[in-house]
Amino acid sequence: MSWETFVATYAHGAGPVRLGHWECTDAERPAGRLGPQARNFRAVIALGDRIGTCTAAAGGPVAALTAMLHERGITVETVKFHQLQADGRTVTFIRGSDGVRAEWAMGWADDPTQSALRAVIACANRLLA
Repeated sequence: MSWETFVATYAHGAGPVRLGHWECTDAERPAGRLGPQARNFRAVIALGDRIGTCTAAAGGPVAALTAMLHERGITVETVKFHQLQADGRTVTFIRGSDGVRAEWAMGWADDPTQSALRAVIACANRLLA
């Protein structure tokens, strides 16, 4: 399989689920206690022609996006997660499951967080196909 075919298959951008604006709303918050702490995230998510703002508190961006999708009736459980640097960018490969079947997907971006979020969205779309 050529790289172009691989990307077209596993990082497919088209689909009913699309991610718009993404932010951690309290990234500058100082730690008030020891140990992992949930952060608050906000995103604009489109599902078909329905577009809305979602919020979630989670330990990281992938967990937050997964929770946001779940609230919209889309199940994506990350079963495997691999992230690496390539040509100055980050590529993320995930295997996600909806409880019935599992699919591989990938995301590619300059920023590691955006790469991971794109992989989750690609996986959601592959699971819905």
